[in-house]
Amino acid sequence: MTTGRLAHDDELLRRTRAERAGDLVLRPFQLFARRQASGGLVLLGCATLALAWANSPWAGAYQQMLGLPLGLSLGDRVLRLDLRHWINDGLMAIFFFGVGLEIKREFLVGELAERRKAMLPIVAALGGMVLPALIYAGFNVGGAGAHGWGIPMATDIAFALGALAVLGSRIPEALKVFLVALAIVDDLGALLVIAVFYTASIDGRGVALIAALLLALWGANRIGACRASIYLLLGLGLWAAFFMSGLHATLAGVLTALAVPARVKIVPGALPQVIRRGADDIEAQALDNEPDAMDPDRVALIGALGGSLAAATAPLQRFEHRVQPWVTYGILPVFGLFNAGVAIDATVLRALPTAVPLGIMVGLVLGKSVGIGLASWLAVKTGLAELPEGATWRQLIGTAFLAGIGFTMALFISGLSFAGTHFEREGQLAILIGSLLAAAIGTAILLTSTAAQAPIARARANEQPAAGHGVTPARR
Repeated sequence: MTTGRLAHDDELLRRTRAERAGDLVLRPFQLFARRQASGGLVLLGCATLALAWANSPWAGAYQQMLGLPLGLSLGDRVLRLDLRHWINDGLMAIFFFGVGLEIKREFLVGELAERRKAMLPIVAALGGMVLPALIYAGFNVGGAGAHGWGIPMATDIAFALGALAVLGSRIPEALKVFLVALAIVDDLGALLVIAVFYTASIDGRGVALIAALLLALWGANRIGACRASIYLLLGLGLWAAFFMSGLHATLAGVLTALAVPARVKIVPGALPQVIRRGADDIEAQALDNEPDAMDPDRVALIGALGGSLAAATAPLQRFEHRVQPWVTYGILPVFGLFNAGVAIDATVLRALPTAVPLGIMVGLVLGKSVGIGLASWLAVKTGLAELPEGATWRQLIGTAFLAGIGFTMALFISGLSFAGTHFEREGQLAILIGSLLAAAIGTAILLTSTAAQAPIARARANEQPAAGHGVTPARR
């Protein structure tokens, strides 16, 4: 009897520890998902405002603001860009810095760290990038708009998670994790496309400066430098070097992020001892001197304890925690405000059935969903991967449609492809329409799938043994 009791207690302790470990992994993701979902609503509000503003009697003021010239002095050089280019080339570098931090974290400790778990989002993302590009190319082969094939490739993670957030707990958490991992692989693919295919000309001196600054970033990483100011200064220099080279300056954000250390100076196992020692020192000092809150010795001891806590956290995590709110609630809404303002008139509406808008819309709505769905099916059927836990094929297809919300990255690549041409306005409107259609279809599929599963879930719940009858309910 005692042996059985001990075995039961050991099993309960093991399960509790496993659940706590699972919470430690999932909690950062849940915070990230909530922030991205709420940020999607802010981005949607700014995009709606931009669209209304560009089609209002004050549309002239909107266009004047976009073209407002602003200059920055770099030694004997003056960098002069209009407001929209400062946002797209400058502020968006910070967005790409955040993307780089997410990519590195996911490959080190996230959903992409384990090969078995990583295979499904990686394979699905590849299918969701290749098919939309092929569809667009099919519509535009040999045409003047052929250069825009990269537009329908990427997923807007903020809007996609916002759509999933509407469904709440009815969607398995593993499906949300799958969507985040897929979108991050999508972003990585889009970055490679920008670097390789959307660079006009390259200046050798700028490339040499890039190499020197990348070497400095690598050195900072190797010595374990963790001050944000070091990476800020080197990142700004790298941004300027990219601008000089002719390569797209926003790539500096990603490369800077990849250099941020993911190591800690105090390992987790030693942290409790360090905290206890610091607390003992503070207590002993207080008993000896009875200091007030401003006592220098007390402040120094507390500062040392705070430094120990910081040393137990990877700079990668600290930087991501600081940058992500600014990106989600500041940079992306500003980008949406100054990039989604499409003046809709008879000319642009007549152009919708032409090759460029059709390639974008069909690529986003059908290319993403079919590409992700087909690639996922092949990966699962061949044993390369498995469905997200608790998810059905219908739910995965609904999520694949949500991945067709291409807003931020699609608008960004559209600007690179068609800046200053009539295709730019047509592409912007096609991105908005395609993203709305993909969101509506994906949400409808997920709503009907959760409704169909509700009776099954209730039946399974009724079949579960009651607590206290030989089964210990899992702790939450």
